[in-house]
Amino acid sequence: MPTQAERTEATTNALVEAARELFAQDGYAATSLDAVVARAGVTKGALYHHFDSKRSLFRAVYDREQARSAEVVAAAATRKRDPWDAFEAGCRAFLDFTLDPGVQRITLIDAPGALGWEAMREGERASLLLMEEGLRRTIAAGRIPSRPVEPLAVLLFGALCEAAMTIARAPEQKTALRGMWAELRRLFAALAA
Repeated sequence: MPTQAERTEATTNALVEAARELFAQDGYAATSLDAVVARAGVTKGALYHHFDSKRSLFRAVYDREQARSAEVVAAAATRKRDPWDAFEAGCRAFLDFTLDPGVQRITLIDAPGALGWEAMREGERASLLLMEEGLRRTIAAGRIPSRPVEPLAVLLFGALCEAAMTIARAPEQKTALRGMWAELRRLFAALAA
């Protein structure tokens, strides 16, 4: 028989997974909590036991998407031996990850209005830390000149996020991705000069 903690985790996961499907499909504004509980197969009371609002449920979905993004980026980077190649591979994996329409809807289109900038920035912290670590490794390997890592990471992360936003809104996303990636690689090459 499952423990209380296991039942709590199962209910929370069911709610977050159901909400993720609906937020990705219909968007934040069009998704009702009634639809979420129906999809999750739980009561509205169970939802309010775990989440105090639609916004807090969306935040849980957003945080899970950010964690998935960080996992994808880290996995891509670890497949490369050279720190600079790993850094670039992680950046490209981030852009490829954001091609998913559900990811775009949740993290790029709806999150700014649903959560606001501060909450989004908190959710993106793991990705920014990965970027900082990648830059530290490239500097330690002598692939780019030594410099303060934090400001550079913020600027490059901003460029990647803006590229992802632009790609998400482009009528031809694959074409937009190719153009953005070409320019980002030129920017990266300038850092190594």
